[in-house]
Amino acid sequence: MVQQDPNEVALLVSSLEAASGKSRGHAKSSFTCKKSTFAVAGTKDVTVDSWKFMDWDYKRRDLPTYARGLFTTERQDGTPEIAVRGYDKFFNVDEVHQTVWQNIQQNTRGPYELSVKENGCIIFISGLEDGTLLVCSKHSTGVRSDAEVSHAQAGERWVEHHVSSVGKSARDLARELRRLNATAVGELCDDSFEEHVLAYDEAASGIYIHGINFNVPEFATLPSADVHKFADAWGFKKANFLVLDEIHTVKSFLEECAQTGTWNGRETEGFVIRCQLSEDGGKRPYRDWFFKYKFEEPYLMYRQWRECTKAVIGGKLPRIKKHKQITEEYLQYARRQLNKNPQLAKLYNQNHGIIAMRDGFLKERGLKGSDIIAMEKQGEGSGGVTKNVILAPIASLGCGKTTVALALVKLFGWGHVQNDNIPKQKNKPKRFAFDVCSLLSDHPVVIADRNNHQKRERQQLMDDVLPVLSDARFVALHWVHEPKGELLPGIREVTRRRVLERGDNHQTIRAGSKGSEEVIGIMEGFLTRFEGVNTERDPDRHFDQVINLNVASSSRENLEKIVRSLHAAYPAIVERVPSAQELDDAIAAAMTDYHVDVDLSGGYGPKKPKEKKPAAAAGAGAGQGQQQQQLLDPETLAKKIEYFSISVPTTDILTVLHSIFSDPSLSNSPEKTRMYHHLVNSRCLQPAFHVTLIHRASKSEHPHLWERYTEQYIARIREIQHQNIATPTTSTTPTLASLRVRIERLVWDDRVMAFIARILPADDSQQTLQQEWVCANRFPHITVGTAAPEVKPKESNDLLQRWVTGGSGPGTGIWEAEVPGVKVVSGVVTVVMRR
Repeated sequence: MVQQDPNEVALLVSSLEAASGKSRGHAKSSFTCKKSTFAVAGTKDVTVDSWKFMDWDYKRRDLPTYARGLFTTERQDGTPEIAVRGYDKFFNVDEVHQTVWQNIQQNTRGPYELSVKENGCIIFISGLEDGTLLVCSKHSTGVRSDAEVSHAQAGERWVEHHVSSVGKSARDLARELRRLNATAVGELCDDSFEEHVLAYDEAASGIYIHGINFNVPEFATLPSADVHKFADAWGFKKANFLVLDEIHTVKSFLEECAQTGTWNGRETEGFVIRCQLSEDGGKRPYRDWFFKYKFEEPYLMYRQWRECTKAVIGGKLPRIKKHKQITEEYLQYARRQLNKNPQLAKLYNQNHGIIAMRDGFLKERGLKGSDIIAMEKQGEGSGGVTKNVILAPIASLGCGKTTVALALVKLFGWGHVQNDNIPKQKNKPKRFAFDVCSLLSDHPVVIADRNNHQKRERQQLMDDVLPVLSDARFVALHWVHEPKGELLPGIREVTRRRVLERGDNHQTIRAGSKGSEEVIGIMEGFLTRFEGVNTERDPDRHFDQVINLNVASSSRENLEKIVRSLHAAYPAIVERVPSAQELDDAIAAAMTDYHVDVDLSGGYGPKKPKEKKPAAAAGAGAGQGQQQQQLLDPETLAKKIEYFSISVPTTDILTVLHSIFSDPSLSNSPEKTRMYHHLVNSRCLQPAFHVTLIHRASKSEHPHLWERYTEQYIARIREIQHQNIATPTTSTTPTLASLRVRIERLVWDDRVMAFIARILPADDSQQTLQQEWVCANRFPHITVGTAAPEVKPKESNDLLQRWVTGGSGPGTGIWEAEVPGVKVVSGVVTVVMRR
C-alpha cells in the first residue's frame, strides 16, 4: 500500500488553485485548470473538488499531476487529501512523442499487460473518512441539474448491485478502499442507460473494473492480476487482459488484431497497454505508464453510421468520408426503419436504439462488421478507391514536404503541383486548385504541395476542388506542431538548420542571398500562424485520412510512414509497399536531383517604408507651428492614451465563434444560442477584437503598470521620430510588441459575451517579453459583444467573476462553451487614444 503525504497533497492543491484562477496571493499559472465543487450526498457538509485540465495541457511537461479524473477534499481536522485518483492521461500510438513506436521500444519495459478497451463511460469508486462510498464519473459526482440520472448515479446503482451479489455492502467497499488508500477505476457499460458504439446485452452490462490506483499525486497502480482478484472479491465484472514480455511481440499482436478489429471473436475498440517507462532508456527510475492502441475498424465505420443517422434525423446532409457504398446501403435501411416507426428518431437522438439499428442492417445483409472491412480491403463492397486522391501537406518551412513529395513522384509517378512555382498573380489559390484538378485527369494521386498551414487554406482547396471533382478524397500529411509550447523549440532548431543549409535552392526563400535574421523572421510567421488538424471541425473533418508526421524525423522515415498508411487505406492505388532500397533511392533522388531554376522570392520579406511626405509649407502661422510641435511631443501624446491592448485578427475570432455555435450540442439549444444570434442579427458584435491590458480607469489601482507601459510607448514614439519613419500625431498607435493569445473558453449571459484568453510570448524563448505585458484585469479576456449599446464591454469582468464563483448552466443565467482544439492567434500590443 502507498499512503498519502499531507504536505505533498497540500502543495498539489495549492498549484491547482493557482491554475484555476481562484487562489489569491499565488502567481498565475501558465496552464489552465477548472475547479468544480460538489456536495457528497448522504454526508454532513462534505464536499469534494474536481480538477480538470484542458485536453491539450496534458501534453505539457510542467503539470503538477497528470491525473485525468482527480477529486480532493479535506478531513475533519482540515488536512487536505486526494479522494479520487484516475489514470494519468494516456495517448494512442503515434499521438505524441512518447508513444511513437521507436520511443516505446526504447524507453519501456515489460511485462506488458494488454487490457481490452471496453466501450462505456469511466467510473471512479473510493471511500471517504466517514465511511461514505464516493462514486464519480470523469469530472463530476452526484445528481445532474436537469434531473436526469447522471453517470455517477448510474454507477452507484451498479456498485450496489455488484457488491450485494457477493453478500457485501457499499459501506464495506468504502472501508476497504479507504484502507488501501486507493480508487477503483471501472467502465460503466449499460446500453439501457446509454449506448455507445459497441453492444452490451443485459448479461454483459455492469461495471468492468480495470484499475486500482493509489491516491497519490505520482501515478501508481496495481497489476491487472491483482485488479481481477479485487473484482472477484467484490462482485464486479472484469476487463479481459493478457500479458506479453517483449514489445516486438506486442506490436505484432496488435497489428494482427487490427486487421479485423476483433479479439477472441469479439469486436473491440482496441487495447490499453500497461507497462513501465523511463524517460531516457533506463537512466531514470521506471514508473507505471499506459498507452493505447485503438482499432480504426469496424469501430469508425459504426461511428460514421451513427453520425450519418443523426444527420438524416436532423434533416441534414450526411457526411460520408469512408465506406461510401455500404454506408449508403445502411442509410437506406435506416430511413425505412425511421419511416415505419417515427418514435425511433427521438430515442436515437437520446442514444437509444443505435446498436439495434446497426445490427438489424447487418442481419439483413448477412454480414459482420469485420466481413465488410475484409471485403473492402480486397477491393469489393466499396469498389476500392482508384482515383482522385489529393495529398495535402500541412507543414511549415523546412519540414521536408517537397522532398517527400518528389520521392512519392519518383516511386509512383503521381502528379505534383508546387504552389511556389506559380508566379504571384490574382486568384493564385484558385489557379493552384485548378492545376491540381487538371493533373488528376492523368494521375490517380496528386500532391497539392504548399504549406496549407491554416484552416482557411485547407477550406479554400476543398471549396475549389469539390465542385469540379465531387468524389475527390483529401489526405492530410500533417507535420505535427502542437502543443506549440512543447514542440516549437525543437522544430525551430531542426527547420532553421535545414532551410539555412539549402541556401538559394528554393523558389521563394533565398536563404543564401537573404540575411539569416530575415529568413528566420519569415519562418517564425509560419510557425505563429500554424493551425494543426482538428478532425472534429470543418474543414478538417472532410479529410479521408490524416497521417501524422514528426518534423524532427528524417524525410526517409516520414516517406515510409506515408507509403504504409496509403497502402492500408488505398490498396488499389498503392498495391505494395516499396522495398527499403526503393525508398532510399527515392529520397536520394529527391534530394540530389532537385534544383530551382526560377526565382520567385520577391513576394517575401519586409516592405519598403513609404517615403515621408513633405512637411507643411514654411509660411504656416506661428500658432499652427506651436500646435504641431505640441503633437510631436511624446509626453503630450502619452496623455491621450485611453488604454493599452493586444489586438487580435477579427477573422480568427469570428471563425472560432462560428465553429462553436455550429456544434450540434449548442445549435440544437435555443436557450444557449439566443445571445449569439442576437449579437449577429443586431450587429452588436465588436467590429474588432482585443485583450485589454490596462484601461485609464484602472490607472490609480495599478499606477506602476500604467507608468511602465506609458514609458514603453514614449520610447517607441522617440524611436519613430529618430528613424524618421512617420510624423507622430494623436492618431499614432505604434506596435509596441508581438505576442500570441490563446483563446480558451467562451462565457456569456444575456448581456455580454467574452472569451477567456491567455497571453503567450510570440516566441517561447521570449518569456521576459511576456512578463513585461501582463493584464491588469483578473481574467484576461476578449469581449465578443454586448446586448445593447448601453451595456459596456467592461461588464465582461463582472460576468467572469460570477462564472468563476457560481459556475454555469440552468439557474445561473450563465453559459459556457469550450473552444474546439488549441486556438492560438497572433497579436500585437498597441494603444487606443482618447477621442
